[in-house]
Amino acid sequence: MRRTLMLLGGARHQVPAIEAAKRLGLRTVLCDYLPDNPGQHVADVFYQESTTDREKMLEVACREHIDGIISFGSDAALPSAGYVAESLGLPTNSLASINTLSNKYLFRPYLAEHGFNCPKSVSFSAEKDGGSVLALCSGMRFPVILKPTDSSGSKGVTVIAKPEVVAYDAAIAAAREFSRNGILLCEEYIERGYPQVIGGDIFVTDGRVRFWGLMDAVRDESIGGLVPVGEAFPSGLPTDQAVLLKREVQGLVTSLGLRFGEMNLEVIMGRDGKPYIIELGGRAGGNLIPQQLQDVSGINLTEASVRCAMGDEDVDVDFDPLSGEGAPIATLVPHARESGLFAGLDVDPALDRYVYRSEIFAKEGDHVERLVNGSKSLGILFLRFPDASTMRRLLAKAPQLVNVRVR
Repeated sequence: MRRTLMLLGGARHQVPAIEAAKRLGLRTVLCDYLPDNPGQHVADVFYQESTTDREKMLEVACREHIDGIISFGSDAALPSAGYVAESLGLPTNSLASINTLSNKYLFRPYLAEHGFNCPKSVSFSAEKDGGSVLALCSGMRFPVILKPTDSSGSKGVTVIAKPEVVAYDAAIAAAREFSRNGILLCEEYIERGYPQVIGGDIFVTDGRVRFWGLMDAVRDESIGGLVPVGEAFPSGLPTDQAVLLKREVQGLVTSLGLRFGEMNLEVIMGRDGKPYIIELGGRAGGNLIPQQLQDVSGINLTEASVRCAMGDEDVDVDFDPLSGEGAPIATLVPHARESGLFAGLDVDPALDRYVYRSEIFAKEGDHVERLVNGSKSLGILFLRFPDASTMRRLLAKAPQLVNVRVR
């Protein structure tokens, strides 16, 4: 009898996990609340249920006699996956550590209390007004960032430049729209010493980071620069700073007792030379980061994630970019700078020559919106360059070289 894996989420970027499970001979049970999710056409069994309803997920898991559960590329469903796994004695990182990683109002205090580098921050109810939150933030250095504590993809994030009540009111309204738990966070903006935010994924087995997929996050400053519009491997971070970053990340993995799995990372190297872990998501990154890192390293991280979820941690994922392995490979997210109807995509020949794969989600005539968070991306371009310097030179001009036509 085939063993069964339950997957929470069947969005486009989650389908590769379903496909990997089926290649491994597993029976797949998918849950997703959306009736038009593409994963339902790949999985063996589909339930249209909310993956954030952990009691419903446990009910489905018991009915289907599952042997493992995974929330691949989804923050929202991670606590449900952890709850089901702990309830049934299945492989998982602890629910306590999952909850800490999934909620910034728990994560920021955890960092501070355990001696990790952390900006000054305060959490509060989404029902508070701008004046009361401004008072809570007394003593913080501006600019500050106000955000939901349980969202991803830069949803609901606002940079506030000055201590003005009207600015706080607008930021609270924007964050409230993407908050499920009703708790928001305000924290000091970290001035970057290294110009790019470090993103990418790591992979942990037996409590140790074995795969270091550190990359430079590509941003489009013409639309605010908050939302990543791509990732570039290798990172240009100097070796001595990379060593500090890796020490901080491994220390956090150990402190939280994380056992296994692919995890999404966002780190800022501050002007003080210290690494600040902004996010350590307990799941694979979006924008097809696992596929990009597979192209870089030759290691199938998606399959490794599935195997770990089924209790097989004997996966060979050893990869360290400091050793010089891997080709210069980047992704870019085509995005609209204004709302309207999608009329096509133009890629300058100087950049187009390096595109080796593209996945465009929008069709001509579709309504598209200005990129304000990760959910507004229109596709992914994969680019392979002859060397890192060519990659960085062209990516610096990417906003001028990739144009989404809107009418």
